[in-house]
Amino acid sequence: RKEISMILKSSYLRGMNLASFFVASKITVFMTFMTYVLLGNVISASRVFVAVSLYSAVRLTVTLFFPAAIEKVSEALISIRRIKNFLILDEVSQLCPQLKNNSENVLRVQDLTCYWDKALELPTLQNISFTVRPGELLIVIGPVGAGKSSLLSAILGELPASRGFINVQGSVAYVSQQPWVFSGTVRNNILFGKDYQKEKYEKVLRACALKKDMELLEDGDLTMIGDRGVTLSGGQKARVNLARAVYQDADVYLLDDPLSAVDAEVSRHLFEKCICQALHKKTCILVTHQLQYLQAASQILILKEGREVGKGTYSHILRSGIDFASLLKKPEEDDQSALPGSPSRPLLRIRTFSQSSVWSLESSVQSQKDGAAEPPSSMEPVLTALPEESRSAGKIGFSVYKKYFAAGANYFVIFILFSLNVLAQVAYVLQDWWLSHWANEQAKLNVTIDGNGGKNETKSLDLEWYLGMYAGVTLGTILFSILRSLLMFQVLVNAAQNLHNNMFQSILKAPVLFFDTNPIGRILNRFTKDIGHLDDLLPLTFLDFVQTFLQICGVVAVAVAVIPWVLIPLVPLLILFIILRRYFLATSRDIKRLESTTRSPVFSHLSSSLQGLWTIRAFKAEQRFQELFDAHQDLHTEAWFLFLTTSRWLAVRLDAICAIFVVVTAFGSLLLAQTLDAGQVGLALSYAITLMGMFQWGVRQSAEVENLMISVERVMEYTDVEKEAPWESSKRPPQDWPSEGVIAFENVNFAYSIDGPLVLRHLTALIKSKEKVGIVGRTGAGKSSLIAALFRLAEPQGRIWIDKFLTSELGLHDLRKKISIIPQEPVLFTGTMRKNLDPFNEYTDEELWNSLEEVQLKEAIEELPNKLETQLAESGSNFSVGQRQLVCLARAILKNNRILIIDEATANVDPRTDELIQKTIREKFAQCTVLTIAHRLNTIIDSDRIMVLDAGRLKEYDEPYILLQQKESLFYKMVQQVGKAEASSLMEMAKQVYFKKNYPEIVPNSEAVANSPVDNSQGLIVFETAL
Repeated sequence: RKEISMILKSSYLRGMNLASFFVASKITVFMTFMTYVLLGNVISASRVFVAVSLYSAVRLTVTLFFPAAIEKVSEALISIRRIKNFLILDEVSQLCPQLKNNSENVLRVQDLTCYWDKALELPTLQNISFTVRPGELLIVIGPVGAGKSSLLSAILGELPASRGFINVQGSVAYVSQQPWVFSGTVRNNILFGKDYQKEKYEKVLRACALKKDMELLEDGDLTMIGDRGVTLSGGQKARVNLARAVYQDADVYLLDDPLSAVDAEVSRHLFEKCICQALHKKTCILVTHQLQYLQAASQILILKEGREVGKGTYSHILRSGIDFASLLKKPEEDDQSALPGSPSRPLLRIRTFSQSSVWSLESSVQSQKDGAAEPPSSMEPVLTALPEESRSAGKIGFSVYKKYFAAGANYFVIFILFSLNVLAQVAYVLQDWWLSHWANEQAKLNVTIDGNGGKNETKSLDLEWYLGMYAGVTLGTILFSILRSLLMFQVLVNAAQNLHNNMFQSILKAPVLFFDTNPIGRILNRFTKDIGHLDDLLPLTFLDFVQTFLQICGVVAVAVAVIPWVLIPLVPLLILFIILRRYFLATSRDIKRLESTTRSPVFSHLSSSLQGLWTIRAFKAEQRFQELFDAHQDLHTEAWFLFLTTSRWLAVRLDAICAIFVVVTAFGSLLLAQTLDAGQVGLALSYAITLMGMFQWGVRQSAEVENLMISVERVMEYTDVEKEAPWESSKRPPQDWPSEGVIAFENVNFAYSIDGPLVLRHLTALIKSKEKVGIVGRTGAGKSSLIAALFRLAEPQGRIWIDKFLTSELGLHDLRKKISIIPQEPVLFTGTMRKNLDPFNEYTDEELWNSLEEVQLKEAIEELPNKLETQLAESGSNFSVGQRQLVCLARAILKNNRILIIDEATANVDPRTDELIQKTIREKFAQCTVLTIAHRLNTIIDSDRIMVLDAGRLKEYDEPYILLQQKESLFYKMVQQVGKAEASSLMEMAKQVYFKKNYPEIVPNSEAVANSPVDNSQGLIVFETAL
């Protein structure tokens, strides 16, 4: 609204300027002759002609060019100032210069203290010291917001050190918590500028568990990844991200929680085959919440609130009193296969490779859009190259102009606008005619009476009448011109606003498939450049064209009325101009469309580069990405330059035709010199030059209007994109629906597009009221697709019932607002913490603080200077990923719907926080139906039932304890893959829950449970004490 208000003010000023251009000469002529006559002089035709010609000659410079020059200079100064302010911002200093490789690729951190924001009293990191040598693995653990990711940022140089130093010897590779993939092939994402070496590449794919995924893709690793990797699952993006770092063969590896986005089996594979084997000679730091891997570490660093609260080897920490034995499994009790070839201590590090690093963006918390994973039944959307941006062809249809004006005003207002245009031009011509009529009448009344003394007498007209009429016509010209300009700008700016809103609403209601097939650059292009044309250039150009066209009509009408012979040269000239315009537009229209589409890749590349900026800087790939940007920019510049040359082509030909016409007029005057006087020749040449200038400008502006209407055409194209089902339907559920929370799936098939492969197949299941259901399966099994079907992100086949209402018959708003979801990717918006928790001001401060307390965030928010009014950066980037997930959970607690979906919501939080959150969920949502997707099996082991998906099919659905009694069940195998000790603990927990629910009078072997090597609750209390 603020932007529209400013655009409207700016447009009114432009309208006034154009109106002044239209009437300035008339006002000046009026003031001149009024003063001249009132001083007692008599006007004549010669004086009128000279004055009108003089003021017409200077009006273009004074009323159009000079104000335009001031506007452009001021815009240029603002742009220069903005660029200057950007360029003088602090640059990231190379905090840790990467020294040349030597035999000792050591990473040393000494007394490190850092601040993200120095306005905060507490530093982000405080007095951190450690040394990691080649072949060593340092595992960093700690609760949410402890500073684990910030530590890696400091080593990369992204977080400046206030005190202490960091020394990194050798090249660095960085795997970020949120993976970043760019538009291109899978292979390009992994190679990242390195040469392709088949043997090494295959080893990397196997180490990162990507081999099967590549085999399932139609084009293998040459398959195109969409913008932001939308067609890859979260786990696949995380593994591609890890593979990129491994292939770089760097000396130092910084791994920020790469295991949370994958299931237990894949996590184990990545740790054993990638971190412990492929990187076994490297200097490696791993941030993780997967505490079962701690015994494999050379060193362990425990952080809390940015401080070091524990450091040393696994055995040293055990001896120091931090009882990891109760927190985790004992090494001798775990699978020996966990660390191949390691009888007592894991076979670890000793690394070498050479150069680069990785930062990323896009959630690694994701468990996917359920894309290609295991079985070749291919339940996933097949990855293909993104379709090219659509381009219309041919001329702009009348329907586009009609819709454009209809978006700005109703037919009555458009009629008023048309009438004002006609009246303004009539008044404009009438003023000249009245001045001419006045001069002629004065000439007729000029009589000379010869007396004896030869005295001359001159009769004069009624000055009051002629001056009054002249003033009235001039006032009418001014009034109609200003009203015409202001109303035209009001209508066209209003049209731009409405088209923008329509496009925005259309994009909001577009199906998910639309965003999968259209890169962000395409959408940004239409919302920025095309809407910019509608706001700025089109109203100005359109009004200028209308004024010029009406002036031409007025001049020609007057000329024809006086000298009908004028039509003889004008008609063929007009035909020639129209032919030239049509020939020009046939080319310029398509070049303009090409220019608009070649701008999209520039936006996409810029957006993608900003998302992965830390990765690019860590890999020292800035130059390569600048060259890619230059390539995209050059392609757009070629199209833009071609468009400019076509405009010059038209201008040269129009100028040539005008010059020829003036020359012919001049030579014609010479041939008829005997029959014409000097005044007539001057008038003919003056009108020839004026008329030709107007003709030429009118043709050019009409062509420019048509070219700018391409932006309207492109905006309208996005207002007509395919939409989801209606927001509201005639069948409305009761206000308290769903009161029970019963969900029934009946033979459900689901695909993300009409012609896409099925990602859910013949799924039938009943989820009872208040039931807690855990949903598990390998990456790509269909877990997130089940939720997508429930929310109708695409229309499922079959039937889904919620409390006896068929979801396909409900409006999407009624359906979705009644289901809370804590998504894989935490979604926060720019604004205050309060607005993120309560966007519609529905809850009290007490309720907001209670929700934050229940997710363990109250203390962290209270420490901030502005508390609930703290401004969140874009996507909430000033909070850790784990904290963002907790904010989403707090939002769900406030909403308190009967159905809650938890999609990997605690993947990026520490075990203690996870346990507390699970407890909160059990208490706060005891009366709700809860569906939980999780890779951490301890999160869902106490569910009422477990739903096991595989290749889009429901393979198992029963109570956890019953499934664990079936040794052939997929769930039993998944539990066994986490290791013997943890599997034993999970089985005991399932047993406790089963007996407590079904046989409360029977107490299962509680002694065995108490003596279990993994007593989760006790272990977590010990862990919390250590922190």
